[in-house]
Formats: sequence, C-alpha cells, structure tokens
Amino acid sequence: MSTVRKIRQIKTRLLSPLHEFLQDSRAVGIVLIACTVVSLVTANSPYQLSYLHFWETTVSMPEGWHMPHTLLHWINDGLMVLFFFLVGMEIKRELMEGELSSLQKSLLPALAALGGMVCPALIFIAFNANTDHIHGWGIPMATDIAFSLGILSLLGNRVPVNLKIFLMALAIIDDLGAILTIAIFYTDELQLVYLLSGLATLVVLIVLNLFKVQRLIWYLIPGIVLWYCIFNSGIHATIAGVLIAFCIPLSKISDLIHNLHDPVNFVIMPLFALANTAIVFPPDIFQVFTDTVSYGILAGLVAGKPLGIFLFSYLATRFKLAALPDETSWAQLIGAGIIAGIGFTMSIFISTLAYAEADLQVISKISVMAASLIAGIAGYLYLRILKPGPKV
Repeated sequence: MSTVRKIRQIKTRLLSPLHEFLQDSRAVGIVLIACTVVSLVTANSPYQLSYLHFWETTVSMPEGWHMPHTLLHWINDGLMVLFFFLVGMEIKRELMEGELSSLQKSLLPALAALGGMVCPALIFIAFNANTDHIHGWGIPMATDIAFSLGILSLLGNRVPVNLKIFLMALAIIDDLGAILTIAIFYTDELQLVYLLSGLATLVVLIVLNLFKVQRLIWYLIPGIVLWYCIFNSGIHATIAGVLIAFCIPLSKISDLIHNLHDPVNFVIMPLFALANTAIVFPPDIFQVFTDTVSYGILAGLVAGKPLGIFLFSYLATRFKLAALPDETSWAQLIGAGIIAGIGFTMSIFISTLAYAEADLQVISKISVMAASLIAGIAGYLYLRILKPGPKV
C-alpha cells in the first residue's frame, strides 16, 4: 500500500467521526453547552482576570472609524450579524416555500409563537412593574432553535415528525419576533444621517433583488455599508444581517444556508457563548435567584412559554382558525411548549441589550441558563414518560 493511500486512510478514520458529529442535529447544542461550561469554569478560576481581560482586548481601528472597539463588541456587533443573516435567510425560505408559506401551514405555529412571546413578557412585567428593571421584559420571549430541536431529536421516534416541524416553525417565528423586539424596543438614540444612509443602501439591495441580480458579490459591498450605517444609527447592528438576508435571491438561499451552517454554528456561536458567559459568580450565587429580574426570567421561560403556547393554540383550534398537527396530541404540544422555554442564545443576547449594569447582566444571564436547563430537562423527561398515541 502506498504512503499516500495510507495517509488518506488515516485522515478518513480521523475525520469521519468528526464529520458525523457535525451532521448530528444535537451537535450544536452539545458544543454550546461545552463552551458555556468552559467559560463559566475559567471565569471563576485562578485565570479569571486574564480570561475576562482577553474579551475586553481593544481592537485598534483607523482614527475616525466608528467601529466596535473590543473583542466582545466585535463578536456581538460584528460576527453575530452572520448569525442573524443565517436566521433571516431561514425565515425567508420558510415564508416563501416552506412550512410558513401558506396561511393554513403558518397560522398555528404563528399564533403559538405569539402566545409564547406575550405570556413570558407579561409575567416578567408583573414581577418588575414597580422597579427600574422592567426594560428586561424581552429577555424571556426567545426560544433557542438549536437547543430546542436538539432536545427533541434526543427523543427519536417517541415524538411525531409533525411536532418537530411545529416546534421549528414556532421557533423561527419566535426569532422573528425577537428580532423585531430588538429593532423597535432595544434601540439607542437614533442618528438620522446614518439611518437615512442605511435606508438608501437598503433600497439599493432591494433594487438588486428586483432586477434578479444573482451574483452575491453585488450584495456583499452594499451589505457591509448597510451594517456600518446601522451600527452607527443607534439600531443594533445585527438587524443589518436580517435586512440583507431578506434581499438575497431565493434561488441562492439554500446554498448559502448550507455553506454558512457550520461556520456560524461551530465557530461564531461557540465564540458568542464563550464571550458572553464569562460570568464571575457572586459569593452567594443563590442571591441571584432572589431578584425580581430572576423571578421574571425563570417564571417567564419555564411557565410562561408553555402556558402561552398552549393557550393560544387551544384558542386557535377552538375558534377553528387552525388544527393540531397530524398525529400530535395536546399532551405532546404541551411538551413542545416546555422545551420552547430554552431561551439561551437569543435570551442572553437580549440581556446584553436590556441592561447596561454589569450586575443585572449577570443576574439575567445566570437566570436564562438556569431556566433553559430546567426547561430542557423537564421537557425531555415529560415527553420521554408520555406514551406516544393519537390525538386526544
């Protein structure tokens, strides 16, 4: 056997398990959990100061360029644009030709997602109505697509395929709701010149789409300009990713999603998890869970999510606006609602926008992680114990 052939066989033996892992629907969740654990352990170890300072490293830019200035800011305001770009393309594809492409297909998950956003927000407001912390009402509204679908995939054929499709559609609409919430309610003071410049750039992208321009390079340069204008306009820069995604030709989206899936999910998202969960635990960590912010997040995600999803779904079927997915029972839908309480990525992201105070960010992030852990375990065990069966 030649040396070249032996090398190829060794590479195949080494890379095949890695390739299989990356294709596993649970892989993203596993990697994010691992990064979160590593970050939390390191942030509370003897390497604490150097680890925290690393994420605050200043990135030098030419004078006069208004750009992110630390590694943490570049991750949250720069790299996360690609995450939102990917989410935006997935939303557009589903709206144009997928599970959300018709009123009949989209109505139940859309109404369920609405309930899953409204109820957690109201619960948070109820706990924080008389405090200065009410601005965090958007934190428990989100559902993490990767984690929630990863938990369902662990259950295999114990849950019907249509329940997985329902949860995926619900999470996509949920993401759209979170994006709109960020754009409308978590915006700083607007800078009119940059806002109008961004609008003009967006018009260019829309015209390119209308004229069916297929070469993606023509979308890249205006896209970068749009990001820069949005970043300096006062609106959070990640919204640029969604706007650009909606302008990409539908014929190019599937390939782009395929090409960006691994870089976004296995590079950008782990970096986000490492940087944003670098949390120094307070001496008495249980004090975190005595704050009204924590009450609102925990109750919103763990109880508000399944309550809102079930209530709005029930009303939709009661008034004959929609019907349960085939081969799915109400009991199973409740289980999907519990799992939808895994907020993680988007909830942590909104936490960084809702509060400027470091202590409130710590409380929010720890509460989000605790609520996501409870929702994930509870949802898995509930659906695991539940006997599969026809509609009830």
